Amino acid sequence: MIARLRGVVLEKDAEGAVIDVQGVGYQVNFSSLSLGKLPPEGQPVDVRVRTVVREDAFDLFGFLSKAEEDVFLLLNGVSRVGPRMALGVLSGMEVPELVAALSRGEVARLAKIHGVGKKTAERLVLELKDKMKTVHLEAVSRGTAPAPEGGTHSDLVSALLNLGYKPPQAEKAAELATSRLGADASFQALFREALKSLRAGG
Repeated sequence: MIARLRGVVLEKDAEGAVIDVQGVGYQVNFSSLSLGKLPPEGQPVDVRVRTVVREDAFDLFGFLSKAEEDVFLLLNGVSRVGPRMALGVLSGMEVPELVAALSRGEVARLAKIHGVGKKTAERLVLELKDKMKTVHLEAVSRGTAPAPEGGTHSDLVSALLNLGYKPPQAEKAAELATSRLGADASFQALFREALKSLRAGG
């Protein structure tokens, strides 16, 4: 099982990245939050990886901290929550915020994450509320801690810049996404909307 990759970011797109390790390219899926924090293409990277093997697929899921990986495994253990949905949940909220929301049973907040909904949020709280105590959040500070200033807009611009877009393009797309969805929309929703406008030519 592949558990860690240390190499160079070869390519990035909206779903993940290709990491080149001594000439071998590994396609790794990341949450949109972690994807936005990966180094630019051509730069070195060291990520934790969880290998998921199915009959028709061999998928790699990447994480920037042990805490993020631990939460992914807990989410994936919930009934009717697969690895891609678990990654989607991680895309909707920073790890410390997600752990806090699950610990406090904040169903309404969790339900706002793209693709979750009320029933799934209730199931997540029911099955994970007590298990959140096992997550060591101090491990988050190196990779997935939220930026101290700037908020969602600057995080969104930063994520787009890391995908290779130029500053004017990133700023315009971020502003457009915010105007369409509102400032209270989740990072994941804004990120997808910004990418959609960039691909459509603005």
